[in-house]
Amino acid sequence: MTVYSFNLGIGWASSGVEYAQAYRAMVLRELKQPAKFVFTDLILYENIETLAKNIGFHDSEIIWIYQYLTDIKLTPNSYTIQQFELNLRCQQRQTRIEQVNPQVRRYHFDHEDQFVTVYLKKDSPQLVERAEFVSHGRLIRKDFFTYTRVMSEYYTPRNNQAYIYLRRFFNQNGSTAYEQILDGDQEMFRINNRLLYSKAEFLKYFLEKLKLTKNDICLLDRSTEIGQIIFRHHQPAKLGVVIHAEHFSESATDHDNILWNNYYDYQFTNSQAVDFFITATKKQQQLLTKQFRTYLGRNPRIYSIPVGGLQQLQQSKTPRRPASLITASRLAAEKHLDYLISAVVQAKKTIPELVFDIYGEGGQKNKLEQMIKLVHAEAYIHLRGHQELTKIYQQYQAYLSASTSEGFGLTLMEAVGSGLAMIGLNVRYGTQTFILDQQNGHLLDYAPTDTPAVIVARLAQAIVQLFTQDDLPAFHQSSYQLAKDYLLPQVEWKWQRLLEEMTND
Repeated sequence: MTVYSFNLGIGWASSGVEYAQAYRAMVLRELKQPAKFVFTDLILYENIETLAKNIGFHDSEIIWIYQYLTDIKLTPNSYTIQQFELNLRCQQRQTRIEQVNPQVRRYHFDHEDQFVTVYLKKDSPQLVERAEFVSHGRLIRKDFFTYTRVMSEYYTPRNNQAYIYLRRFFNQNGSTAYEQILDGDQEMFRINNRLLYSKAEFLKYFLEKLKLTKNDICLLDRSTEIGQIIFRHHQPAKLGVVIHAEHFSESATDHDNILWNNYYDYQFTNSQAVDFFITATKKQQQLLTKQFRTYLGRNPRIYSIPVGGLQQLQQSKTPRRPASLITASRLAAEKHLDYLISAVVQAKKTIPELVFDIYGEGGQKNKLEQMIKLVHAEAYIHLRGHQELTKIYQQYQAYLSASTSEGFGLTLMEAVGSGLAMIGLNVRYGTQTFILDQQNGHLLDYAPTDTPAVIVARLAQAIVQLFTQDDLPAFHQSSYQLAKDYLLPQVEWKWQRLLEEMTND
């Protein structure tokens, strides 16, 4: 049996879905259960191996469909600038080298009106990531490397712009494995003289090559553009759908009709073809079970399995920093980090020693930096970037969240596993799971019609109460007690039960 988990892409600022998969990989490793994590997006400007390793995957666990159909292995970058130069000299005689910056080197062939720009790995400037070939002022080719040339893109001028018309994927010996032919939004693939006329057909071909068996399991973590193909072509393997977020719109739901989340509508509507669903919390499992019966007249198998697990409770070996707050997430609008900054600024008026650190990366970084400067909070509110937080959480006294939707909340789990007091909004499902009001923190009233000012005021009041009235040591112990249910042996047991039931089904 192999468990295949299907996703789209992965990046430096990955979402909770990718981190949930990384936790799953860790659990399945402990169970000695073979697992593969399949990524279907075209990822060009970063080695997917680097991105996957960054959040804890092993190289052997990753399948990138664009590379799977070649014999090139998933490995770290190791193609050196010396190898590149040697290969370049075999084709043409260089005339001038320009070091544009530490990560960019340009080779000029003035007598032929050509140059090649080489982009080097940021943390290893002797390793080549890609090269761009320009002839007579026009881009004609891009080469991408790991330990060898993985792929080339070919361009032609169109409307005074470089227009891509072909991607060629290579084998280790330099031979062509297959080609992707492009014309605007249209694409087709040529593999062994077989033409595949869309990305959907390409994915179907990939599934054929996996040679799935009745003992295998396909887990669908994201379905956009790939869900229908996997539904139709996963057999004889079992099919499971993982629910990572809120699955319906409450405002558009009544006694007779329900509006499913667009990301899950197809899976729910076709639930008769799904062997099982997985929710991250019992609350979502119970609600989804009731909704299937009410609106679809079905009773599918739904497991509740945390999307993460704790290797151990992280005890604080030194005193926690007084009046210290932490949050960790993607720096994205839906996390409402601006609410937290405003709340801390308000609470600071009552608690002068208050400090707040924000961990994570994302598109809102510049906006948040500007906001911190605007409110003159640089001395006590800091953006700390992406870091491994296992040994960092326990340095703080409390964790803040202003997210208005958390399917689970891996950082919430990690925070209680480090004994932090918790403050968050009373929204499904993660904060309701990890914040027990007046036991390990404050679960604050929330309604979608609440204004930002109202939410900020509630957060600020809770922060002040936490540090001036509450029994912080008791809150810390309550978080540790809650976290015991999320230790890896507990999560492993739930996965083991699922795997056994699917095997015996």
